[in-house]
Parts: sequence; C-alpha cells; structure tokens
Amino acid sequence: MPARAYWKGQIRLALVSIPVEIYSATKSGAAVSFRQIHEPSGKPVKYEKTVPGIGAVDHDDIVKGFELSKGNYVLLDEEEIEAVKLESKRTLELVQFVDAGDIDILYYAKPYYVVPADELAEEAYIVLREALRRTKKVGLGQLSLRGQEQLVALRPCGKGLVLEALRYADEVNKAANYFRDVGNAKPDADLLDLAETLIEKKSGAFDASDFRNHYVDAIERLVAKKAKAKGKRVLEDVEEPATTDRGSNVIDLMAALKASVDGKKKPPAAAAKKAPAKKPAARKRA
Repeated sequence: MPARAYWKGQIRLALVSIPVEIYSATKSGAAVSFRQIHEPSGKPVKYEKTVPGIGAVDHDDIVKGFELSKGNYVLLDEEEIEAVKLESKRTLELVQFVDAGDIDILYYAKPYYVVPADELAEEAYIVLREALRRTKKVGLGQLSLRGQEQLVALRPCGKGLVLEALRYADEVNKAANYFRDVGNAKPDADLLDLAETLIEKKSGAFDASDFRNHYVDAIERLVAKKAKAKGKRVLEDVEEPATTDRGSNVIDLMAALKASVDGKKKPPAAAAKKAPAKKPAARKRA
C-alpha cells in the first residue's frame, strides 16, 4: 500500500457513509524525460521569467492574469483567487447512477483506487461494490479537492472500487466537428464479412503486459550504450515499418483482406499490364 493517500474521506450513499482512502492507480515511471544541458559545461539549463522589452523580472512582481482578448488581461491577486476556491470537503456524495456504458470514453481522465479505510468500513464497502456490479451501474458525484470541484465516477473493479476522474462537457471537443466529411455509404457485404472474420481471428483477452513501449526500450538501450561509450556518439538502430510499393501494382482491398484472413505475409496484387517489347511498360498509379 502506498504510504500517502491522494484523498481521505467518506463515500455517502443516502444515510450510509463509508470511510475510504483513494490512491493513484497509474504512474509515470515508464515515461521518458530529458533535461536540457549546456554542452560545454555539462550543467543543466535554467529558465528565467522575462518580459519583452524589459528582460528578467522579480518573482514578487508577477501576478496572475486572465486574457479577455488579445493583449487584454484582467489581473487577479492570490487573495482574490483563494476567496473563490471551494472548501475541501471530506465527503463524496453519490448523487446519480448511470449505465456503465453510457459514459463515453472521451470523458475519462484518470483512475484512482478506492479502498476501505478500516475493517469497520469493509462490510458497507463490499455491499456498495456488489450492488454496482449487479445493477451494472456507475455512481456519479463531485469531489472538492484543492479548491476545485472534480466530476468523478465510481465503478467496481475486481475485489475493489475504482474512482474515475471525468472531464466536464466543455473540456471535450465535439466529434461531429471532425467526422462531418466522413461518408455514410454502406460497405460491401463481402468486404464486411471478411473484416469481421479477421477481427474474430485476432480476438483475445486483453493483457497490458503483452505490449511494450518500444521507444522507451530503445532509449534505455541507447542510454546504457552511451554510458559505456563514455561520451562518444551512439546511434541506435531502429526497425522501420515495411513500406508498400504503390508504383506499378494496385493492392485490391478484397485480396488484402483475404490474405490477412488466410495468414499470408503479403497480399496478392493485381498484375501490371505488359506493354510492347520496344517500349517500357507504362506505370499506373492507384
């Protein structure tokens, strides 16, 4: 169990209160981060806060501003901002329940593990977990934390509960703005059958450990080699995906899907037409 909880409080369902602790369910240890280094000295580069035409400024002279329009700001001091912050409540009240599939994946931001705070809370905790599982519902509420209000969803996960931080509606771009030019034509039935067969053939249980971040692996190998090379330049060989020759052959979608279903490495291509012997064959583009 992590030493420090992200939040401690109680989940309230009507008159029932369940003391819980919340811990972050994810970590950023696998991410690759770099520091900018001044090569001649080998020391890290620091950043100074500057103003155009003035240069470096003192930290005490900096206030927060909200931009109303280009170059037009409303200035706010810390006392004004603190005055509108919400009090950090220690209660998460479940105010609504929705079907588990009703929340679009775009709204999910970050997961947290929710555990009972003590043995006395465990019975009510298990009752809530099983009730959510049997009804296939997700509990919704708003959590006041660090002066702001976070929309959250509570759902069962194995032996426990997971709290999902959700985005508000104005934080998600409307999908219609991006998909408006996508056609509504119905696909060919035979092509659709082949695509479904391919999906069924490649279906299986999800296991995150089956996938690796090859970029992170390559960076770790490069760093290890660089450390052994004692400053010498090292170029890591990275396999590039194979490219398809689009010059003389036009790959047929039906043939490609059939080849994928049959397990062939390369799909058959339509043969290029032969030209007279005296003249080279003309290339046709797809």
